[in-house]
Amino acid sequence: MDAAKLNNQIDAFLEMIGVERGAARNTLDAYRRDLIDFDCFIAPRQASLMAVEPKDIAAFAEDLNNRGLSPTTVARRRAALRQFFQFAVSQGWCSDDPTRLWDGPKRGRALPKTVDASDIDALLAAADRLAGWKAVRARCLIELVYGCGLRVSELVGLPIRTVGRLDVAALRVKGKGGKERLVPLGSHARDALRLWLDQRPKSLPDGPVRADAQKFLFPAKGKAGHLGRREFGRLLDGLAADAGLDPKKLSPHVLRHAFATHLVEGGADLRSVQVMLGHADIATTQIYTHVADARLTELVERAHPLAQRTRKNS
Repeated sequence: MDAAKLNNQIDAFLEMIGVERGAARNTLDAYRRDLIDFDCFIAPRQASLMAVEPKDIAAFAEDLNNRGLSPTTVARRRAALRQFFQFAVSQGWCSDDPTRLWDGPKRGRALPKTVDASDIDALLAAADRLAGWKAVRARCLIELVYGCGLRVSELVGLPIRTVGRLDVAALRVKGKGGKERLVPLGSHARDALRLWLDQRPKSLPDGPVRADAQKFLFPAKGKAGHLGRREFGRLLDGLAADAGLDPKKLSPHVLRHAFATHLVEGGADLRSVQVMLGHADIATTQIYTHVADARLTELVERAHPLAQRTRKNS
């Protein structure tokens, strides 16, 4: 298929799901890669992408499985193709949806990883051992991602205007699809913010990037003007190692999961947790009830006298 024509069709499709469905930038980028991957697979078999048949889709599904891709990745590629061909039919580019017979992968939903409150304390202690303003910034980052349940992209890109007042009780966060929500700030997070705002001017880079960096709560000298997701990930790895924790079991997303899990364990209602996390569907939030149940079961089996008696008798 002509590359320019294909790119135009993909652009039109991505524009539609971005505008009408509020798809996030990361989703749009992933869908583009998925569609190009399918076009590369189908090129030796078909002259035109719009002449694809269900048997071609079945061959692609088998190829994905043979590559050893995770069920989550396969499910995303299936979603990208199904939505693309449904859009293609609506635009008159093809007469039939060849993905209609592609069943979703059978997969159980894995429980999200989480950490104990003691692990958070260890991370904060490690942050305090850093030098100068970097220690204050590290504590503030952890307090916000764990204390507010922010996504890492939301955290590192927070505009400075979000915390224009030192007595702010909540953050206005722009999440997936540009949707805004208010996230309450606990006392520890507010204290960490106050300390960071005092130290923040020391972190501002010199040179032409300074003007852009001044717009963000966590400025940096990179092109974006703010701390990057990977940079925060590396910082967290270093803190975990210093705290005696396994860096492979920690990530910004794990701290977000810990925020939600600990709230549910503490008795928070799911609807409130859903709002704070920015989940569009409460079914996404319900996974944390299973995490809490699993942790409670582990606690009972480890600490209950009957469980201890069973281990002694075995």
